[in-house]
Amino acid sequence: MITAHKIVLDPNPAQENYFARACGTARFAYNWALAEWNRQYKAGERPSEASLRRQLNSLKDDAFPWMREVTKNAPQQAIKNLGTAFKNYFADLKKPKRQRRFRHPQFKKKGKHDSFRADNGADKDHPNAVEVDDKRVKLPVIGWVKMRESLRFVGKIKSAVVSRTADRWFVSLTVEIEHTPPNRENQAVVGVDLGIKALATLSDDTPPVENPKALRGNLKKLKRLSRSLSRKLKGSANRRKAKWKLARLHARIANIRNDVMHKLTTDLVTRFAVIGVEDLNVRGMMANGRLARAVADVGMFAFGRQLAYKAAMTGARVVMADRWFASSKTCSACGHVHT
Repeated sequence: MITAHKIVLDPNPAQENYFARACGTARFAYNWALAEWNRQYKAGERPSEASLRRQLNSLKDDAFPWMREVTKNAPQQAIKNLGTAFKNYFADLKKPKRQRRFRHPQFKKKGKHDSFRADNGADKDHPNAVEVDDKRVKLPVIGWVKMRESLRFVGKIKSAVVSRTADRWFVSLTVEIEHTPPNRENQAVVGVDLGIKALATLSDDTPPVENPKALRGNLKKLKRLSRSLSRKLKGSANRRKAKWKLARLHARIANIRNDVMHKLTTDLVTRFAVIGVEDLNVRGMMANGRLARAVADVGMFAFGRQLAYKAAMTGARVVMADRWFASSKTCSACGHVHT
């Protein structure tokens, strides 16, 4: 089984500079490959991520020599990610329009989702490019970097993804571990109803889980910081400071929401063997202008995603109730459906 642990990094200024250059290299490679893919596709050719990686390798020494300053995994993995994005996009086109989740890959912008990846085994000369020693992680080229906590999983490290959220750097370590779902003695069953006022209402006697409403509670501050950023001169130091303040607040809102969601889903898969949830049409609810902000503040899609992978780890079973099932109109005694 493969799992991941995301940890905050504590890099020095030189390491932060390297991370920024590696992220820029990965972003450039992704955008170059996307532009080349679009050009070849319009010309009637059949581009692939493998051919684009070979094409970049053949010309980067002359055209882009600065790519050699960072790990070669950064541009190569960026093009592989583009290939995966196109694969998902073309597979999604075969589905009905209302079920599609992926759109055509877009060009990446500096400062948004900055990240790069390093793989173990990608370089024959350095098969163990990523290593962990207590609260340190070894990355290609840059060497050892301090982490805020130790890796919680024991196993073979497969890769590391370094990313930036606001002004903080993180590393997500992918680890291959031996895992067997436990035999559950407790076979309790529960139904979960997600909502806006209460985050989750359970079918047993458990009190409803309150919705933290992280966005609503910080909305005034968010508007104030957004106005402050819009008044700053582009390219100035004050604009850069205002941008980091706004980014930190967005990260705080996301962290509050994720903290409650992780605690809820972990509690459910630990206490119950079978969990029934409704197959909600989140996209349809987001189309309602009166409800969109409140629905987005709940994070219903994240709930389903977390519940699915945690249930697989703990041996629990998730049952999706059809969104069109007339539960409110069905008599609990005789089963008659009221018209």
